Amino acid sequence: MKPSVLAAAALGLAATLASGAAFAKANCKAYPKEEWLKEDAARARIEAQGYKINKFKVDGNCYEIYGRAPDGRKVEIYYDAKTLTPVKTEYGD
Repeated sequence: MKPSVLAAAALGLAATLASGAAFAKANCKAYPKEEWLKEDAARARIEAQGYKINKFKVDGNCYEIYGRAPDGRKVEIYYDAKTLTPVKTEYGD
């Protein structure tokens, strides 16, 4: 193979691997559903910390929110559904 083809293939592989890492989900511990904090209570506790929630959902074994952090930045946070400990946080603009 020519060097330019090898370089293009390497860049394509690197981009594929990087995009997979960007979309990796949080790994929340699995608990029986009856041990989970109720969604209403979870939402209330998160909002009491100053977060503005635009979307609240269950993602696997996690609660996930999309919204605004107290400082106004966009945020996506995965929470442990039993303890409400943040497992993964990503900030946007």
